[in-house]
Amino acid sequence: MRQFFTSVITTQNLSVRFVRLFVGLVLYGIAIALMIRGNIGASPWDVFAQGLSRTVGISFGLCTIIISAVVLLFWIPLRQRPGIGTIANAILVGVFADVGLALIPQADHLALQTLSFAAGLFMLAFATALYIGAGLGPGPRDGLMTGLVRVTGRPVWLIRTGIELTVVVVGFLLGGVVGAGTAAFALGVGPLTQVTLRWLRVDLHAKSQRAVKVELPEPHR
Repeated sequence: MRQFFTSVITTQNLSVRFVRLFVGLVLYGIAIALMIRGNIGASPWDVFAQGLSRTVGISFGLCTIIISAVVLLFWIPLRQRPGIGTIANAILVGVFADVGLALIPQADHLALQTLSFAAGLFMLAFATALYIGAGLGPGPRDGLMTGLVRVTGRPVWLIRTGIELTVVVVGFLLGGVVGAGTAAFALGVGPLTQVTLRWLRVDLHAKSQRAVKVELPEPHR
């Protein structure tokens, strides 16, 4: 059984990789909904989408899709090339975030809020490892970061910090929720993603043909 599981999660079979991508993006959307229903803060990009949703009066998921589309426009001058996974990411995460928000009730006690956020954060890390392991293209925000790093020559941490500070401030001014969860996301998503990458046997530096050859993107889509 263990050998079968290992072969499934490391295969180069395209159909299996598509399944991994789809499942990963579905779980990613649900994870975002769990964190938002916790109402103690969310990731910077989700704060932005939440604030935009409250300002213009359309669903959170649709705002996420619109933001992804706008971000992809910035790929053009950066000469970034989207993959199938990039387009799927731009659409499906928002769709399933809305599904999750429709199904998951708002947590109204601190213990439930914390539980909802923690469950969402862990699920998001697991989902990230799934879709990264599919190796079918980075998310729109990932490509924006790597493209800016390549064009400007600035370090990754500076570009990522600049992008995330910008979107979280704008999101907060638009009415998005910034709180302890936002800080917890910043501190926790990296280590949790590293753990789930190891669980799913995703080797980011693999040279063998059986391993999935991908680069580690920023963990929010």
